[in-house]
Amino acid sequence: MDSTELAFLPATDAAALIRDKKLSPVELMQAVLSRIETLEPKVNAFATLIADQAMDGAKAAEAAVSDGKPLGPLHGIPVTIKDLAVMKDVPMESGSLIQKGTIGAFDTPFVARLKEAGAIPLGKTTTSEFGWKGVSQSPLTGITHNPWKHGYNAGASSAGAGAGAAAGYGPLHQGSDGAGSIRMPSHFCGVFGIKPSYGRVPNWPVKNNDQTSHNGPMTRTVADGALMLQVMSGPDPLDHYSLESPPADYPALLDRDMKGMRIAYSPDLGHARVDPEIADMVKDAVGVFESLGATVEEVTPDWGPDGPDLIRFFWAAHELSYAAYLDEWEDKMDPGLVACIRSAQNHPTETYMQMRERKLAYVGAIHKFFTEWDLLLTPAVSVAAFPAERLQPEHWPEHPWDWVMWAEFSYPFNMSHNPAASIPCGFTGDGLPIGLQIVGPRMNDLGVLQASAAFEKARPWADKRPPL
Repeated sequence: MDSTELAFLPATDAAALIRDKKLSPVELMQAVLSRIETLEPKVNAFATLIADQAMDGAKAAEAAVSDGKPLGPLHGIPVTIKDLAVMKDVPMESGSLIQKGTIGAFDTPFVARLKEAGAIPLGKTTTSEFGWKGVSQSPLTGITHNPWKHGYNAGASSAGAGAGAAAGYGPLHQGSDGAGSIRMPSHFCGVFGIKPSYGRVPNWPVKNNDQTSHNGPMTRTVADGALMLQVMSGPDPLDHYSLESPPADYPALLDRDMKGMRIAYSPDLGHARVDPEIADMVKDAVGVFESLGATVEEVTPDWGPDGPDLIRFFWAAHELSYAAYLDEWEDKMDPGLVACIRSAQNHPTETYMQMRERKLAYVGAIHKFFTEWDLLLTPAVSVAAFPAERLQPEHWPEHPWDWVMWAEFSYPFNMSHNPAASIPCGFTGDGLPIGLQIVGPRMNDLGVLQASAAFEKARPWADKRPPL
């Protein structure tokens, strides 16, 4: 197996080969680091690469195999961590000049779990400033380029993870998702990503954004995503929102017949604008579930049109966490983030509480909807990748900070805490990837994984690689 094939090798395969002493962790790490060294100036997916530490970890992993020590499910497998998560002794700069030079003091729980399972961190992947927007650019790291088209958006604050997954920077990449930042880069970069139910993966320190930010995997195969999610999941006393129950055995339970499934399909949630090419490809992908025996019905959820007012209010309100930086740092911050903060500075507390009441009703309506359906299918994003120096595609209206207009399908399920995945479902005429979103009832992460695996089996994509 040559080094390129090793760099693209799924974690499930690599872990089995390492356990059977048919693959050296050092050989695997050398292949991944070599690919990163060759491509990274072009892709710019890393905020911090810790190559020496990663190679030391691979040597230690190889020694453990030789010595017959117990091996974890991810033993010797490279993994990346997004630069909004804390990793001990590694910079955590959050895409901002404000935090340049900040060093992590501890491992957040899911980082510790990945390490305990034998995974070896490669470093921290790029993010938009404080994760505020859906475009792969920040004042600190510049543009993270879509591997499918240089200079184009790799998507949202987990862009480095999505670009790294697509480019073959190893098999496992952690992302976080406050309004679509796992699913959007998965859509733009042609990989699989799942935002699990809120609390499935502990989140500490707990973020001040009304419990909307979820952590999860971004991978090239569903099986790798299932394995990584199982390792990351489970209760933790540091996160008082973490779910009490341990995760199901996701890898062992992936194979499920879709016959008898009740699946709703909404092309626009009753309000969203979608580019025609995206709409046609998603509709075609929905037909796969009908061919697998599921009952699929097109629906227009009553709750859909309430979303735009809610997301624009709360997204701006929660960015007020960074308002204290404006006096000293405004000219060095992302101008869109500054505009977003400014738009919310005069909201009275009474307005916030009124909007919160509307939000809770909205969330309740979403959960009531899922008492009637096993899954909901939608486009993952309304557009294909576009130039990363823009906040909106050229053929969409301009706005100083509103990127959400082309991403109306993701945030509802951050507010409601439902599991939701983006799976590749085709390519535009320009060769850019497109994603189908699969949403399940809250806490049915396994059902979303199973549906994703069924679609992947019917429409495999992992063999498709960007022309880097």
